[in-house]
Amino acid sequence: MTRIESRFVPAAIIKFAKLFDINLSEATHSDPHHYKTFNEFFTRTLKQGAREISGAAHQYCCPVDGRVSQLGPITDSTIVQAKGHDYTVSDLLGGRQSDVSAFTSGAFATLYLSPRDYHRIHMPINGDLCAMHYIPGRLFSVAPHTVRVVSRLFARNERVVTIFDTDAGKVAMVLVGAINVAAIETVWAGLVTPPTKNSIEYKDYEPASFKLKKGEEMGRFNMGSTVILLLENGSFRSDLKAGDPVQMGQFLGNIQ
Repeated sequence: MTRIESRFVPAAIIKFAKLFDINLSEATHSDPHHYKTFNEFFTRTLKQGAREISGAAHQYCCPVDGRVSQLGPITDSTIVQAKGHDYTVSDLLGGRQSDVSAFTSGAFATLYLSPRDYHRIHMPINGDLCAMHYIPGRLFSVAPHTVRVVSRLFARNERVVTIFDTDAGKVAMVLVGAINVAAIETVWAGLVTPPTKNSIEYKDYEPASFKLKKGEEMGRFNMGSTVILLLENGSFRSDLKAGDPVQMGQFLGNIQ
């Protein structure tokens, strides 16, 4: 439905932007009449300079606009989802030990993108793509109230796992599908889902076959969803906590 062209799209965008308090002035095209479909609006680009990228070489920058759902150390390969709920790195990444081993004692940040947020995903650090896996699953809502009550939600939903080699070791970004999320895309593979598939698809890349710089776009969602960032070596800002707003490009944590 979001990809259907209609003369009613501009009016719907105006209503949607007002309902969710969206700052259209940040968009490359701030006029709602520019967009032929809702999907074009959801995946809108921002004006140059709308986000400042944290430039320090020893720092990670935030990959998305949104809110912190949870963040902290990965302890014994376990990631906290919410109070009373956790899941394992292996469950999240698809179970392949060669992917899991780098993150058994690293750090994680779960970042929630609401319908009001900018929906493109950017690199937190310079990296070389080494793997992308599609993992089939459910499409539970990833809104905060659902995350608090649905056990192992992020390890059960459909998702795309991307893993990068960086100067700070391995970095993974997991793009989690959800209800009403009609598309997950990456800049190197295009549309990954839909269609939904029945089994895990593992894909590895040759070293240096696809390089992305810090702050460059790596993917996008249709509607809101969640990105889970895993670091082999690093820690997140001590002042960040669950519920805090974040913006793409801002200082998120330090390389160790």
